[in-house]
Amino acid sequence: MSLPSRLLVFVAAVFLAIAPGSSEAKAAPTTAAAAVITQMQDAVAAASPSGTTETAAQRLVQLANQLVARSPMTLTTEIDQLISSSGGSAGVTLVELSGATPLVWSVNGGQVFTAASTYKLAALMLEAQRIAAGTADPNGLVCYEDSDYEDGWYSDYTDGACYTRLELAQRAGLKSDNTAGHMLVRDVGGADVLNAWAASAGATNSVFFTDNTTTSNDLAALWSAEARGKLGGATAQAWLYPLLVGTATEAGIPAGVSSRSTVVHKTGEIDLVEDDAALVVKGPNGAYVLTVMTDNVGGDAGWQLIASISSTVWAFEAARAD
Repeated sequence: MSLPSRLLVFVAAVFLAIAPGSSEAKAAPTTAAAAVITQMQDAVAAASPSGTTETAAQRLVQLANQLVARSPMTLTTEIDQLISSSGGSAGVTLVELSGATPLVWSVNGGQVFTAASTYKLAALMLEAQRIAAGTADPNGLVCYEDSDYEDGWYSDYTDGACYTRLELAQRAGLKSDNTAGHMLVRDVGGADVLNAWAASAGATNSVFFTDNTTTSNDLAALWSAEARGKLGGATAQAWLYPLLVGTATEAGIPAGVSSRSTVVHKTGEIDLVEDDAALVVKGPNGAYVLTVMTDNVGGDAGWQLIASISSTVWAFEAARAD
């Protein structure tokens, strides 16, 4: 067997070894993989005894590395290692929003975590949908009640004080103010209404605000529906997205992406829990949703874990061939 043929057999074996098996990936990038294999075959066909075999071999190695970098199994291994080394637990979900073979992938995606302030993401999305539909006025007033109070960023809440929906949304989105979040939940109809709406949008395993639990899969489902225009379309997006860019906490998913990207996201933090649910608008090869839930890590270590996961996913996205 010639050297080029042996190289092709070797690379094919690599491909079989890294092909998705029983991981949580729901769609494998088979078209991209097939394209890489075709390029490998072309490289081998170009080889001849006149000295191009070495060049073909180098190209085959490059293509094999590309295929490994794009394997969901490789991503799973890398994320598992990050979680394990943190000493805590995490759920991670990735949803690609473009390309010929967009991937839906997760590690512990169905595991239930404390939602912390990510419940505000659901409330803001519902409020945005109501505004887009014309059933709520962004400049309409919501007045404070004593039951709304929870310690947070602002201390100007007094009996009878009223705030526009936009003002409350800015407080809840940019600063994650707790009282503003409570007032928004009350404004959209309360926790039962919020949870029924969230379930209809794909968050079927969440109990926001009351038990206040969710999963990375559920938060990814909400972001995917929003980004695809299913929750009020461009009008809702135009109102919502500025509330979730350049927030008070950018140490998670935004810290793991290129500076040229825009990350629209909502964080949550309480005790040893840090969460981040994001739409990465400008990924290296298109937009994607990334949601990360953590527990038993805490503080700076928790945000560093999320940032490391984000950086790993960014590199994975950069290896896309479609």
